[in-house]
Amino acid sequence: MSEDKTEKATPKKKADARKKGQVARSADLNGAVVLLAGLTALSAFGPMILGRLESTTTELLSLVASPELLQGRGDLTRLLGSALLATLIISAPVAVVCAIAGVVVSVAQVGFKPSGQALKPDPKRINPMSGAKQIFGKHAIFETFKSTAKVAVVGSIAAFAVFPKLDEVASLTGLPPADLLPLLAKEVLGVAQRAAAGYLFIAAIDFIYQKWKHEKGLRMDKEEVKQEFKQEGLPAEVKGQQRRRAMMMAQGRMMDAVPGADVVVTNPTHYAVALKYSAESPAPVVVAKGQDHMAQRIRERAREAGVTVVPDPPLARALHSSVDVGGMIPEELFHAVASLLAFVYRVAGRRVA
Repeated sequence: MSEDKTEKATPKKKADARKKGQVARSADLNGAVVLLAGLTALSAFGPMILGRLESTTTELLSLVASPELLQGRGDLTRLLGSALLATLIISAPVAVVCAIAGVVVSVAQVGFKPSGQALKPDPKRINPMSGAKQIFGKHAIFETFKSTAKVAVVGSIAAFAVFPKLDEVASLTGLPPADLLPLLAKEVLGVAQRAAAGYLFIAAIDFIYQKWKHEKGLRMDKEEVKQEFKQEGLPAEVKGQQRRRAMMMAQGRMMDAVPGADVVVTNPTHYAVALKYSAESPAPVVVAKGQDHMAQRIRERAREAGVTVVPDPPLARALHSSVDVGGMIPEELFHAVASLLAFVYRVAGRRVA
């Protein structure tokens, strides 16, 4: 029960979570810092960028205006290549500043400790039902409030910055483009920087929330803390023996439970999940599951005991990845499992016990 988890996570629990890529990180903070860095870079490199853009445009237009200089497709290709290269050179300073800002703020949030385990594919991340829970779950209230606050704060800052300058901007009418463009660019950048500062404030609040949410999710109950401290004091060899013994006992209990299952869902070769349902249970329970060699053992034990084995790769993968042994199936799989059990009971000619 989540209400029993009153203890802060131990260093080991935090380290294990980090290895899995579970860290407190705000995407909004990254976005706000990168946006501010980009706007600052535009302010610093703006004159240089404008000058390079003007000279490049003039050069390209002069070439286009003189068709005799373009003798064939090769000359046109070189022209387009020169335009692309010029664009890359012009945008490079801002792009580099934004990239550096993104790396720095990411490292500042979570530190520089890459985790390869976080890159492993996880079926839960692409489960549409899990995604729906994220959209309509409890944290969606905070996300909705945050999005509304971003629009309100950024919009208000932009409005208060623009409205007082409307008359000043209107007075610029009639100026030559060479004089008008730098003035407008300065005003637009000023408004954007103030709005980005407001966005940064919202992002800082989001980071504090994400950190609180992450620490809350790692909380432990008193028994977990007690067991972890016991394990910390044991030699590595003893810990390994305990893990192997516990694994063998768990596998033995699983295999003993297979004959009492109602059905075994398979991949058909890589996964096997044994399900049992009774009228007293709110939902079917996973009594055994395994992968590869263990899946083969479960299938063989089920056939020996006369338990129906049904190949259903999508359902087998979903059950194996989302339900622990002894756990009830999640709500999003009710329909699929109910249909499967109805088929098994119909074929076997029996009712739920």
